[in-house]
Amino acid sequence: MDADWRAGGFGLYVHWPFCAAKCPYCDFNSHVVAGVDQSRWAAALSSEIARLAQELPGRHLGSIFFGGGTPSLMEPETVDAVLRAARAAWGFTNDIEITLEANPTSVERTRFQGFAQAGVNRLSMGIQALNDTDLRRLGRMHSVAEARAAFDVARASFDRVSFDLIYARQGQTPEAWRAELAEALAMAVDHLSLYQLTIEPGTAFGARAAAGKLRDLPDDDLAADMYLETQDLCEAAGMAGYETSNHARPGSASRHNLVYWRQGDWVAVGPGAHGRITLPSGRYATEAHRAPGEWLRAVEAQGTGESLRALVPLDEQATEYLLMSLRLTEGLDLARYARLAGGPLDGDAIARLTDLGMVECRDGRLRTTRDGRPLLNAILRELAA
Repeated sequence: MDADWRAGGFGLYVHWPFCAAKCPYCDFNSHVVAGVDQSRWAAALSSEIARLAQELPGRHLGSIFFGGGTPSLMEPETVDAVLRAARAAWGFTNDIEITLEANPTSVERTRFQGFAQAGVNRLSMGIQALNDTDLRRLGRMHSVAEARAAFDVARASFDRVSFDLIYARQGQTPEAWRAELAEALAMAVDHLSLYQLTIEPGTAFGARAAAGKLRDLPDDDLAADMYLETQDLCEAAGMAGYETSNHARPGSASRHNLVYWRQGDWVAVGPGAHGRITLPSGRYATEAHRAPGEWLRAVEAQGTGESLRALVPLDEQATEYLLMSLRLTEGLDLARYARLAGGPLDGDAIARLTDLGMVECRDGRLRTTRDGRPLLNAILRELAA
């Protein structure tokens, strides 16, 4: 199974943990600090890339993703140093996708031009809402006008621009979401990420919900209706969903995220970053120290920022593949799953779900149907039982 990762590809994830402010719904590893020694961080990230390249020789990167945090707070020189290290480590495919996440409040034309010159060719913007009241509720520091201006700056520097929106927000009606989505589709270049608001433990929203102070959220039925209408409106606009929360024009899906969903290999560097790498001895999950200062000191003093490396048994690989691939409209390769699991999926479970109109089997693949997609978690519980 040492070549199984090739079905998903090979990518690099770079975590930049710093933000200007912490959003109340965010459960990512992000931190607000007064200042960052960017040259020191560039050297540490580059060192981690070189270390992992020694274990994974002879590969070529098909995607790189700068996530966070707020990577658009990086200096272009920092991004350039990391990309130079990645190219020296593995080399790039001819059509490599290099994405950087940005917030509208950290947009400067010269900074974006610097990112492009360094090699970034795709931008992902965290706009989250096209409504000033809801932006304030979400703890965002930008206005709709600032988001639109930032989006225009991004389009001037990058051919590929995606942005995120959150729906099923407090007090949001289906009519209001339809109007907002229509506005987003009119803006869209080639990709949209549309997420239903989820309340995560350990976040400010999670604490408010536990205290009964987060009111007016759409109920599950209304949120499911909004999800289905989102799929219909995006498909009609030529931005069909290719994954549970992601929509793209043909040929414009996020190649890096497909590495995750198709269970490829990805090297992950930076505080709290999680990776999956396949070595001759098996497939391993990697994790890095979460606290930025601890990670940086470990890299500089010990030569590695890893806090964990654990072998992933084949049955767990099969479960991961099941959980991730059914998020995609292309679905799961049944033969690949059987190789990992040592046997096929439960045929009786598939038959029950097919009779209910939740899944379909065609061309050796198992897919969720339109009616099944909002019930993905229930489908996965049935198949993984």
